[in-house]
Amino acid sequence: MSMPFYVSPEQAMKDKADYARKGIARGRSVVVLQYDDGILFVADNPSRALHKISEIYDRIAYAAVGKYNEFETLRLAGVRYADVNGYQYDRRDVTARGLANAYAQSLGNIFTETPKPYEVELVVAEVGEDADTDQIYRLTFDGSVRDEHGYVAMGGQVEAVEQALKERFSEGLSLAAALRAGVQSLEAQEADRRLEAKALEVAVLDRNREHRLFRRLTAPRIEELLSESS
Repeated sequence: MSMPFYVSPEQAMKDKADYARKGIARGRSVVVLQYDDGILFVADNPSRALHKISEIYDRIAYAAVGKYNEFETLRLAGVRYADVNGYQYDRRDVTARGLANAYAQSLGNIFTETPKPYEVELVVAEVGEDADTDQIYRLTFDGSVRDEHGYVAMGGQVEAVEQALKERFSEGLSLAAALRAGVQSLEAQEADRRLEAKALEVAVLDRNREHRLFRRLTAPRIEELLSESS
C-alpha cells in the first residue's frame, strides 16, 4: 500500500511563491516613476491591444506584469470597486490606498486558498497636488503591499532594471528626462537592447489636467520626448 504524499504547509507556500515569481520574471518589465508634473508609466509592450497600463479612476492608474488574463481580471475588479465606491459615497473617497487594500485582500486569498497563485505584480498609483502627496503602492502575488516613493520596477530581469533606475532617477525630473530614464532602465536588461517608440506603452497621471488625469502617449509623442532628452 502506498503512503499518502505529504507536503507541509510551509513547503506548499514556498512552492507557490516560486511558481509565481518564475511566471512574473518571464514577462516583460514595467517601470513607474515620479516626474515634476505627475507619475509616469513605461512598459516594454509592443502590443497595441493588450494594455499593461490602465486608468482606474479620475486620479488613479494601474500597471501590471505577469499573466495578462489574471491582471486584466484584477483591473476590471478595480474599476468596479472604484465606480461603486465613487457612486455610493463620493468620488474623493476612491483612493489608491483603498484600492491597494482591496487588491491585497484578493491576492492574499487567492494565494493561500487556491492551488495556483496569480502570476502577477501590480502598481496602483494616485497623483496628488504635488510630488509629496503622490501615492504609489506595489502589490505582489501573495497580497503583500509596499508603499513606494520615487520609482518602481516590476517583471523581467527586475534587479537590472531597478539598478538602472536607481542610477538615473532624481526628484523633479521633466517628463522627457523621466521617460529617457525609464526607457534606458528597461533596455538595461540586455547589453544591445534598444526599444523603439512603437515597442513601448507609455502613460501619465498629469496633475495639471482637469478631472481625468490619465493620458496615453502616442508613438510620435514618445519619439519627440526621447529626442528632447537625448
